[in-house]
Amino acid sequence: MKRVAMVVCIFSTLMFLGFTMVGPVLADKIKVGVVLPLTGKLARFGEIENKSFLMAVDEINAAGGVNGKKIDLIIEDTTGKPDVGRSAIEKLISRDKVIVVGGGYSSSMTWATIAVAQQRKIPFLVNTGSADRITEQGWKYIFRLNPPVSEYPKAFASFLEEVASDVKTVAILHEDSLFGQSGSKKFVKKCKRMGLKVVMKEGYEASAIDFKPLLVKVKARNPDLVYMISYIMDVSLLMRQSKELNFNPKMFFGGTSGFTLPEFQKNAGFASDYVFSATLWTPSVPYPGAKEYYDKFVAKYDSPTEYHGAEAYACMYVIADALKRAKTLTREGVRDALATTDMMTVFGPVKFISYGKKTQQNKLPTFLVQWINGRLETVWPKDVSTHKYVYPVPMWDQR
Repeated sequence: MKRVAMVVCIFSTLMFLGFTMVGPVLADKIKVGVVLPLTGKLARFGEIENKSFLMAVDEINAAGGVNGKKIDLIIEDTTGKPDVGRSAIEKLISRDKVIVVGGGYSSSMTWATIAVAQQRKIPFLVNTGSADRITEQGWKYIFRLNPPVSEYPKAFASFLEEVASDVKTVAILHEDSLFGQSGSKKFVKKCKRMGLKVVMKEGYEASAIDFKPLLVKVKARNPDLVYMISYIMDVSLLMRQSKELNFNPKMFFGGTSGFTLPEFQKNAGFASDYVFSATLWTPSVPYPGAKEYYDKFVAKYDSPTEYHGAEAYACMYVIADALKRAKTLTREGVRDALATTDMMTVFGPVKFISYGKKTQQNKLPTFLVQWINGRLETVWPKDVSTHKYVYPVPMWDQR
């Protein structure tokens, strides 16, 4: 009886280890987790990223997976809320036994989830959350594919220097979130370096329905440039109400993703024309497979994609590459493989480096787009442009 009990005990222990520590080695599939906002106000972006993750993992598995093993992708909905995000990643780690996590959209939700990942020592590849502090903690298990928000205006800065040098004053409007606060503070510093005078910097509550009192204050300051850090729910209203107030700065600039979605043009209509925005990717970037990814996405889902989708698609390929190169399919093995990543993706080259306060951060160029006659065109830098920029921007009554 003692021998039987001992055998059962050993077998049980091996089974436990198999499903916890080295489950991916023993199973015919490797579990990978992703956290995204699939419902709530950020669901439009989450949907694009979700589809891109799924398209990428289907391609990877069809091509043989990871050294013969299929990737089992488990995607959890965060609803864009930090507390839900924490619960989602805890489930992925404790119940689903994933070996690595990707995703992350809003900075506040991403911050909540990466804190759990670091504490639980599971590698997390952030592909969208962009608050600078995400990679400024020296955390061993946290990597970021996309540029931090402070680097979004890089292409815009060169445009101001070479084209719009008559812009001297700036008003900054931002939503009161981690992303908005971080981005606005960093842009104030950038303005000082560029010799621009910030005449106003003011936050607002996200999803407000009347921005006119705020815009009247901005108009009174008469800035050359209005720089807005806003999500999709607010950007159309900001522009429509600027038109209604006949507010005519030399440039309206969107410092975030809401300005690049088709929904912005649809909801803002005429008021969207000539608005500039930073972007991290367009189908015309000179990266292998970029246009092919866009075309495949449109063919598969009958809808356009943009830089969020490219981030997610690239993220899945980077994770797969790390899994293939990992010396052991353990959290530590995958972490070490991610740290030595050096590859090209549709989103650009990926290599995690340290600079300034940042660690394990990928460094990439940014681009400038502009809505022209109802189409979002890449206008800067010139070597990737699809249309010549329109500047100076005509006044509302001259359009």
